Amino acid sequence: MIFDVPALVTYISQFMTLVPGDIISTGTPAGVGLGMKPPTYLNVGDIVELGVDGLGESRQEIVAFR
Repeated sequence: MIFDVPALVTYISQFMTLVPGDIISTGTPAGVGLGMKPPTYLNVGDIVELGVDGLGESRQEIVAFR
């Protein structure tokens, strides 16, 4: 990770209240898809899912910017 956990929590806490159980989804640095063979990026309609056993799941669909 580029920033450590305390730095992320400090930054995000400036804009929202974090409560126990909140998940900070950090993603990956720019260019990760570029390094794949062939290059791979998220496209409209793709689904991103994450989950933590005993905590829950999150699911997002990629949509076009309007």
